[in-house]
Parts: sequence; C-alpha cells; structure tokens
Amino acid sequence: MSAINIQASTQHSTHHQVWTLAWPIILANVTVPLLGAVDTAVVGHLPDPYYIGAVAIGAMLFNYIYHLFNCLRMGTTGPTAQARGSGEHAEVRAMIARALFLAGIIGCLIIALQLPIVKFAFWVINASPEVERYAREYFLIRVWSMPAVLSTYAIFGWLYGLRDVKTPLVIQVFVNCLNILLAVLFVFIFKWGVLGVALASLIAEVAGLFLGLYSVWRKLRRLPRENSSGKLSRLLDPVQLKRMLAINSDIVLRTICVVSVLGFFMAKSAELGDVQLAANQVLHHFLIFTSFALDGVAHASETILGESVGRRDRVSFLHDRRIIFLWSGILGVINIVIYAGAGNSIVALMTSIPEVRFAAASYLWWPTLMPLVSVWAYAYDGVYLAATRTHIMRNTMILSFMIFLILLYTMLPIYGNVGLWIAIMGFFLGRGLLLHIFFPRMLRNI
Repeated sequence: MSAINIQASTQHSTHHQVWTLAWPIILANVTVPLLGAVDTAVVGHLPDPYYIGAVAIGAMLFNYIYHLFNCLRMGTTGPTAQARGSGEHAEVRAMIARALFLAGIIGCLIIALQLPIVKFAFWVINASPEVERYAREYFLIRVWSMPAVLSTYAIFGWLYGLRDVKTPLVIQVFVNCLNILLAVLFVFIFKWGVLGVALASLIAEVAGLFLGLYSVWRKLRRLPRENSSGKLSRLLDPVQLKRMLAINSDIVLRTICVVSVLGFFMAKSAELGDVQLAANQVLHHFLIFTSFALDGVAHASETILGESVGRRDRVSFLHDRRIIFLWSGILGVINIVIYAGAGNSIVALMTSIPEVRFAAASYLWWPTLMPLVSVWAYAYDGVYLAATRTHIMRNTMILSFMIFLILLYTMLPIYGNVGLWIAIMGFFLGRGLLLHIFFPRMLRNI
C-alpha cells in the first residue's frame, strides 16, 4: 500500500473514531441542558416570572457545584485512556475505585454544608424575595442527590476512558426522561410547583447512580484479571493518588472560574430585574446546548489523544488533533445555523410570558454568534485533558476570568445587559487564544 493510501486510510479511521465516540456523548450531553430547558419550560408556564427566576437561581447553584466537581469526570477519562493505551489493566480498575471514593466524600461534605452554602449564595445574589424563597426550597431538596450525581460523573469519565460511550448515553437518557416525566407529573398533576421540579431531579439522579454502578460491575467482569494481592496497595498508591489529586485540584480551580462566570452572569441579571433574569436564563440554555455539543467532540479527543499519549506517539497525537479541530468547527457552524433559524421558536417553547419572550428576542443574536469564539476553547480543553496538562488549563482559565471581570465591570454600567454579553464573549475568546498560545509548550512534554 502506498504512503498516500496509508495516510488516507488513517485519516478515515480517525474521522470514524471521532464520530463513533462523539455522537453518543453529544446526545447524552445535550439531554442535560434539555432537562434544564424542560424545567424552565415547566415553570415558565406558571403565571409569574419569579418561578423561572427561582429555578434559574436554584439550578445555577447546582450547576456551580456540579461543574466545580466535574473534575471527577474530566480527571478520570484521560488517565484511564492512558492506562488502557499502555495496557495497565490493574490501573484501569484502580481508577474507578479512587474516583468513586473521592466522589462519595465530596458529596457527603456538600450535604453537611448545605445550610452555609445556601446562606452564602443568597448573601451574594440580590434576588427578589419570591425568587429567593422558591430557589432556597429547590436547593435544600435537590442537594441530597449530590453523592449520586458526583459518583455518576466519575463512572462516566471512567467509561469514556474505556471507549464505552453508549452506556453513559443510556444512563443519561434514562435519568433525564425519568426526571422530565416526574417534573410534569409533580408540577401539573400534583401542583407541587418548584418543589416538584426539585423532587423529580432528586429521584431521577439517585436512580441513575444505581444503573451506573451496575454498568461498572459488568465492565469490571470483562477486564483482564490480575492477582488479588496488592489491590489495596495499588488503590492507595501514593504516587497515583498524588497525581489524581493534582489533576483534580487543577481542574477544580479552573472550574471555579468557569462557574463563577455563570454565577456573576446570573447575579447581575437578577439585579436587572425578574424579567431580565428570566430572559437571560432562557438564553443561557443556548450557550449550554452549544457547550455540551462541543464537549462531545472534546470527550472523544480525550480518549483518542489520551491513548496516543499513553503510547508516547506524538505523530498520531498531532494528526488526530487536526481532525478533532475540524469537526469542532463544523459543529460550531451548525449551532449558529440552528439558532439563527429557530432561535425565536426555541424561546417560545421555554416561556409563554410575553415580556420575557420580548426581552429574550432582543438579545438572541449574542448566543447565536457565540460559537464563533467558544468552539476553540472547548476543542483545546479536550486536547489538554488528554495529555493531563491541567496546570496550563488552570492558569489560562484564571487569566480568562480576569478578562471577564474587567469587561464586566467596565461594560455593565455603560451598556447594561449588553455589557453582560460582551463580558461572556471576551471570556470565551480569551480561553481559546491563551490555550492556543501555550500549545507548543505543552506539546514538547509529549
């Protein structure tokens, strides 16, 4: 076979691998913001806008915590893929045990600290009394699902590292369908309002954990066996534990910046009034849909590129990275086309309140054009996570967050809500540019 034919075959193989891994992740990821959109739509057809605001603030608090500890997913996929690529099956087994152990500890700590957390949140967020009342109710019920959700994140990351992307899709679809059905039942039939939305999420997320644990048990049975002696010592290997904690701490610090951007966005929206808060909550779902779709390709790159790092194959790493960037760009354009053509219809599905619809339509073009700058940040995230160069991600994210704060406090007083969207745009632009600048430095270590 000629060199040209070999290269063409390799490129075709990478394209196939990207989409074999990416499409189930994209579908699973898109169901997450779809769930939030459905929650917004359920309360959006109640008579007052503060119901939407309450779910927006309550969900924002959970998104802050969930994103903060998404390291349990992000910090598990790359090392698992690297262990798989180097044939270390005992380390693959140890990875899921460490991740679940850490998830359980973090989840229980959050439950124990629920009252200080909610008190601090509403000290920071200046919402109306009605919004605060219902958001507090939402949080104090749903918080009990925290260990289940974080453990499921760890399970998903481990399965992605093993190239099993369909099982997380099944689990996610099951959880979200159950959540949607229960939310509709509790709100429209039982008339439980915001309480019903929170209870539906709690039940569905706990059910999802049991399904995830069953999937892990089945996967472990199929992995090559190793001697039972030394299992505990491998699990508690200080070198691996230190590496895992370093990766997760970098990702936590990075994620604090990400979720703080959302926190500032919602807090400043609340200061602009209940209608503007509700409108920005609706439009925020456009950003979430985009991010979760692009994360599908990023997750696939963590697996594909992570195996290249495990084999120490720089040529394959660079080749596959180019293909992953190509598909990330295509997905970004698709998002723009969908939002430009159907944006107003999507807004109408999520709320029937005329003033909220009008306010959302006024700013719709911001989330429509956002993929032009955000796509590169998500693409590079997958590359850096595959190489477990999380310290660079941490540092560039801190710089991007500083850019966001500068834009926020200079543009908001002048342009109002437009200033909020300018700051978000600057944040994504800074992330992509800084990760691109540091890429040659990262590559030298592979």
